[in-house]
Amino acid sequence: MSAPEIQVAFETPMQLGECPLWHAAESALYWIDIPDMAVHRLHEASKEHRSWPMPGEPGCIAIHADGGLLVALRGGLVRLNTDTGEMTPLLDAPYDTGKLRFNDGRCDAMGRFWAGTIYEPRDRELGSLFCFDRGELRDAGHPVTTSNGVAFSVDQRTMYHANTPAHRINAYDFDLAVGKTSNMRLFKQFNADKTAPDYGGRPDGAAVDSENAYWCAMFEGGRVLRLSATGGILQEIKLPVRCPTMLAFGGADLKTLYITTGRNGRSPAEIEHCPLSGCVLSVRVDVAGQLEYAYRS
Repeated sequence: MSAPEIQVAFETPMQLGECPLWHAAESALYWIDIPDMAVHRLHEASKEHRSWPMPGEPGCIAIHADGGLLVALRGGLVRLNTDTGEMTPLLDAPYDTGKLRFNDGRCDAMGRFWAGTIYEPRDRELGSLFCFDRGELRDAGHPVTTSNGVAFSVDQRTMYHANTPAHRINAYDFDLAVGKTSNMRLFKQFNADKTAPDYGGRPDGAAVDSENAYWCAMFEGGRVLRLSATGGILQEIKLPVRCPTMLAFGGADLKTLYITTGRNGRSPAEIEHCPLSGCVLSVRVDVAGQLEYAYRS
């Protein structure tokens, strides 16, 4: 089987592109640049690009059922009106913003928004996963250093959640009716030895396709992986960059895999070798993804 062709969906490099989000009603891809503090939008057909500056680092975004986007900033949650650029504060951050910020998230089928945090000193598991449900925020109680890879199985009975520095993805039984997790178990453990010749990166953002396979971006591994429901590697797509960050299924058939990438903090030698670092990439895949659920207030 020949390797799939990697395309450049948006060629202007981000510092740290993250949280690609396909908005099917708009036929557009949204994503964020965390250190550049901006939300971006690219219309698929016209290639029209828009961006909105943020008052702090955005960690993740979701479609808002009442229009616009829900944005998790370092300082809290806001609703972004993508027509006017107006931002409506919804909730202050429940943590010390000097050491933590929101990072990675998505909505479940009931319209709850699950957003994790990163503990920036990175020396303890003091980050967590939060659930924003009908205007109320609660801590789901999953301690991590860097929260990533939040995704749900097709039947919404399993939640996945990665702790990136630990090179580990956990799975939980998920009760959609009440929004609770239980029965934590190891889904996939990757080799954490960065000096190993076969080091393959650490799990970052993720998405689940329509056949229940878990796709994850392997930061510093230069690849994305498609994993079975039992954690086996079904497919590997190698990329022309070292640091993919997250992925999303888009296009009319949900078979275009969009991949955000980063260049912030990378060495000049790496940037010279991987000039597409920071660009939004895309690749056609055989299995469609799933539509993203919207936050319901």
